[in-house]
Amino acid sequence: MSHDPSPQEKPSLGSTKPVLSGRLSPNYKWAVVGMLWFICFFNYADRQSISSVVPVIQDEFGFTDFQMGMIGSAFMYVYAFGSPAAGYIGDRFRRKDLILGGCLFWSVVTAMTGWCSRLGHFLTVRALEGFGETFYFPASLSLVSDYHDRRTRSRALAFHQSSVYIGTIGGGWLGAWFAEKFGWRSGFYFFGISGLVLALALYGFLREPERGEADMAAGDALPEPPLPLAMVAPTIFRSPVALMLMIAFLCANFVATIFLFWTPKFLRDKFGFDLIEAGLKATLYIQLASAVSGPLSGFVSDWLSRRFRGGRVLVQAFGVFAGAGFVVMLATTETLGTLFVAMSIFGFCKGIYDANIFASLYDVIEPRARASATGLMNMVGWAGGALGPMWVGWLSENGPRATINENRSLAFASGGALYVFCGALLIATAIVLVRTSRGPLGGDLKAEAFPSDEP
Repeated sequence: MSHDPSPQEKPSLGSTKPVLSGRLSPNYKWAVVGMLWFICFFNYADRQSISSVVPVIQDEFGFTDFQMGMIGSAFMYVYAFGSPAAGYIGDRFRRKDLILGGCLFWSVVTAMTGWCSRLGHFLTVRALEGFGETFYFPASLSLVSDYHDRRTRSRALAFHQSSVYIGTIGGGWLGAWFAEKFGWRSGFYFFGISGLVLALALYGFLREPERGEADMAAGDALPEPPLPLAMVAPTIFRSPVALMLMIAFLCANFVATIFLFWTPKFLRDKFGFDLIEAGLKATLYIQLASAVSGPLSGFVSDWLSRRFRGGRVLVQAFGVFAGAGFVVMLATTETLGTLFVAMSIFGFCKGIYDANIFASLYDVIEPRARASATGLMNMVGWAGGALGPMWVGWLSENGPRATINENRSLAFASGGALYVFCGALLIATAIVLVRTSRGPLGGDLKAEAFPSDEP
């Protein structure tokens, strides 16, 4: 990458080249991704830890499957409907403060989960957890996109996304381990205190970039003032692509939330795993495979996106189409070998889709609206996804099959059909992108190939 001007360097008279902060060093822009990786780890470990102790909570308090589904969905609804406001705030306030302040807040709430003793308590802390975490993704992904332009954005976001999978594994396994060894409450105390320490430790190292800094350095954008509130939605939805990507995210996230919340109990009831084994295996095969495929998908997507506009979205479509059959397989199999193979391949395919969720969106959203777009996308995806845990809980108790386990398997298998629909929608989105000759910032992005600054 060419030399970035320092704050003291001024452009020549009449130049349109912006004055940048000089923070886009190859090392620091990846260090930012690394710091956010650890925060995101706790973001997902904290939300996942309750899933691994569902059987223990049900045994202690007598909650039904539908009530547990309500507890799982309480987080998702607040997270979803708080996201547009969180995104709008993220486009106007210092994102570093939103990221680290949010981590402090949700860590306190995670620790408070250990004090719960009634259904209302669990619903309240899960809702507060959703409120605290809703600020993280709009702010963090917008911040990463200001350190990484189109040449490295998919890779940066894919590496960041890998913390989602590792955090899910950590939350599921450690939550169950603490429950077995010290009682289910102890895991929430551990995650809460650890998140507090991390947020305080990183406050002096994470720096705030200029809005659109990476795009300006690459010559793809010029500095512009923040968007007025009335212009946010028209800017995001100036073409149908953003809406199509959001609906696809809703479908994919509906399937994802089913597996995130119900898989430990599914494995315990259907295959007889103990609590720790169910908590580990419910996350290990799916999430570890996603952690492997995500960065690989990021490399492929960055390469394709430099050749035609629909490249990232086609990669996503491949992931969900390929994964649909394995969703059905893992839901219906009666043998452990087939189960673990299906979980691994489904996870690999899921990671291919996940790595490009926001990179695809940012290809059609200008920098000053990216946090707002992330918030809207999270609202659509998680509001729909919140129905997943309740759908499984309801169908388990009221489905057409003879037993709860059979009905739960049926609910899991229904995700395969939703994946097929999601893939078809993504193919349509890629077609729209290919037919669109001009990008959101006015430049022709259809066939440009940029030299990479990576070795």
